[in-house]
Amino acid sequence: MDDRIPLLIDTDPGVDDALALLMAFNAPDHHVVGLTVTAGNVGLAHTTANALKLVEVCGLDVPVFAGADAPLLHPARDAGYVHGRDGFGDTGYVPATRALEGEHAALAILRLSHAYAGRLLLVALGPLTNIALALKLDPTLPQRVGRFVVMGGAVTAHGNVTPAAEFNIAFDPEAAHLVFAAFPRFDLVDWEATVAHGFSHDEAEQWLACGSPRATFYEEISRQTRLWSVDRRGDLWHAADALAMACALQPDHVQEWAERPVAVELAGRLTRGVTVVDWLRQESEVDNARIALRYEPAAFHAMMRDALAAA
Repeated sequence: MDDRIPLLIDTDPGVDDALALLMAFNAPDHHVVGLTVTAGNVGLAHTTANALKLVEVCGLDVPVFAGADAPLLHPARDAGYVHGRDGFGDTGYVPATRALEGEHAALAILRLSHAYAGRLLLVALGPLTNIALALKLDPTLPQRVGRFVVMGGAVTAHGNVTPAAEFNIAFDPEAAHLVFAAFPRFDLVDWEATVAHGFSHDEAEQWLACGSPRATFYEEISRQTRLWSVDRRGDLWHAADALAMACALQPDHVQEWAERPVAVELAGRLTRGVTVVDWLRQESEVDNARIALRYEPAAFHAMMRDALAAA
C-alpha cells in the first residue's frame, strides 16, 4: 500500500498556481493523484495547457482533467493583466505533447474521492466552480474528503480585486457559497494571510537564478508577474497559492489558526464575493472554517526554494 497522502489539486494555472504545484510535486510524503482545472486566472484553454506543460516540465505522469470554462451564473473578469494573457507570462512556450484526460473534472473529483475515501487531501487554488459542480452531482462528497484546503477570501474584507473581495471567491461567489455551505470543515488560507507572508523579490531572484530546469522555466513564466508586482505592490512578492500549499503539505508549521463560521456574500452591491467571518459567532456557533493566520516564514521559504531545486 502507498502510505503517501493522496493529493488532488483543483487549480487555474496561473503563475501563483504553478509555484504551488511545484511544491506539491516536490513533497515526498504526498502523491498528486490529479489536477482538476478550471477557468479563473485566464480561460480554460490556457489553464489546461499550462497544467499539462508544468507536468511535462517536471517529468511526471499526473492526469489533468478539464472542468468549468466559466462561473456558475455570472461572467467574471480574469487576471490576465497579472499573469499574462495565457497565464504563463506570454512566453510562447512549446505546448506539452501529452493530452487531457477524457473525464470531466467534476466527475474526476468524485471518482478520486471514492478511490481515496477518508484519506484524500483536496486543495483548491482557484475559483470553486469544479467542486461546486461535483457537489451538485453528489452532495456526499465531503464525507469522503479527509481534509479540504481552500485558497480564497479576505477575512477582514481587505480585497485584491474589489475593495472587499478576493479574486478566487469573487470570480464565482455562487460556487464558493455552495462549497462553504456543504463542507462541515475546511482550512482557509486567505489573501490577507498572503500579504502578511510576503517575501523579498531579491530573495526570490536568487532562487530563480539557480539554473535548475524548474527554476529556469518558472523564472521565464513569472517574469511578467514579478515586474507587475514590483510596480504595483513594492518590495515584497506575495504568493497566495504557494502559502495555501504550504499549509496543506506541512500544517504543523502554521503558528496560529482561528476557527470561525465563514459565509459568502452574494447580493451586495459593494460586497458581492466577500467572505464574511462571524468573529463573535453572532449568527452561528458552528465553526466551518479553520483560518490560517500565521505560518513559520523559514519553513515557507524553504518549501518554495526546494520546489525550485534551489536548495
